[in-house]
Amino acid sequence: MIFPLAFFCYVNYNVNIEVVESGIDEHKNPTKKAVSGMTGEYQHTLDAKGRLFIPAKLRDELGGIFFVTVSPEECLSAYSAESWNELSDKVNGMPYSKQRKMRPIFAYATKCELDGQGRILLPQNLREFAKLTKNVTVVGNNNHAEFWDAGNWIKVHKQEVTPENIMSVMEELDF
Repeated sequence: MIFPLAFFCYVNYNVNIEVVESGIDEHKNPTKKAVSGMTGEYQHTLDAKGRLFIPAKLRDELGGIFFVTVSPEECLSAYSAESWNELSDKVNGMPYSKQRKMRPIFAYATKCELDGQGRILLPQNLREFAKLTKNVTVVGNNNHAEFWDAGNWIKVHKQEVTPENIMSVMEELDF
C-alpha cells in the first residue's frame, strides 16, 4: 500500500530546521500507523479448549479483532481486519467463476477476538486442517501470521533456512 508523503518539521537545539518524511498523510487519516510487517517465531501450546496465546508483538499488528483461515500450506493464516477487507475487496472484483475458487478461504474463516489473556479460540475444523494438537509455532510472515504444528514447522524451517534458499530469495528481491 502506498501512502501520500507528509512532512513534519521540528527545531533542534541549534535552531536549525530539519524535515522528516513520515510516509503517512496524517491529515487524511490521523489514526493510520505505518506497519512494518509481522515478524518473529514464537513457541506456544494449545490448551484443552483449543485456545492459543497470540504473542504481544503480533497482537499489535493483527489488532484486537482479526481473521484466521486455511492456508495453501498445512498451517493457518491470520490476517488483520484491514488485510482481510483488502482480500475480500479483491475477491469481490473477480468474476464469479473465479470467486468460487476462493470458497474454502471464506468457508473456513473465523473472526477472532482476543480474550483478556491475549488468547483466541481456534475452531476444531481449523485445528484439524493444520494438524494442531498441542505445540504450535506462531510465525510472522509480513502481512499475516501463520500457526503451524511445531513438528511440521521444523520440517519447513529446515528446508527454507539454508544459505542457498536465502540467497535465492535475496536475488529475487534484488536485495
